[in-house]
Amino acid sequence: MSENRTNGLRRSAGAAGAVTAAAAVAMGLFSTGAANADVFVPLPDGQKVGSGVTITRTGEHAVVSPSLAANGAGRVVWVSGNATADVTATPEGTAGPWNGPKNDPGTNNSSTHGLSQINTGYIIGCQVSIGDDAIGLNGGFSVGLQSGSVSGGFSLDLGPGEVKFVMVELKDIPKAGVYSVEYQDVEMQIQGCAGYAQARSYTVVEIIGDHYSKTTLYGQPFSIG
Repeated sequence: MSENRTNGLRRSAGAAGAVTAAAAVAMGLFSTGAANADVFVPLPDGQKVGSGVTITRTGEHAVVSPSLAANGAGRVVWVSGNATADVTATPEGTAGPWNGPKNDPGTNNSSTHGLSQINTGYIIGCQVSIGDDAIGLNGGFSVGLQSGSVSGGFSLDLGPGEVKFVMVELKDIPKAGVYSVEYQDVEMQIQGCAGYAQARSYTVVEIIGDHYSKTTLYGQPFSIG
């Protein structure tokens, strides 16, 4: 009887050990999953009053996840938001042909094609904190442009120390009124950045004519891994 009890205890101990090991493996898998899980980033609303226009940004948020490439140098972020321009000035005149954004300090330097315009997008940097210094281009890093509307998503190569402006959506402003650009789950794939990366939204309203003005509203910087 003593021997049977001993064998029984050994079998029970072995079973308990197996359960513990299985639980440890399961917890390891759960932990790995948690580390690779999507991260929801809520972002605050903002407002900027300029000459003849008030810009408001609402409902902005981002969902950040590791890149499927799993190479440590990529990540994916889905961005959503709504930018509204309440234009009280009366746009008039023309500003010449469409020349595209130029990335002058402080804004994406939108250049219209004969009409006033609202456009919105993101400033993305690799190993650069997108604060006021970065916006002012005082950090001594290179700046590039992902041109054109990318409302359907895009892939961007971004090396260490680089910052790029990416336009997501735009709308012409032919007369005074309220104009809105809204985007939902626009996918941005960032590749080539082995260090940390940051992003920050911008919205530019350019009013042409004799009383020309350009007003820019920036969002809160956020980490994209």
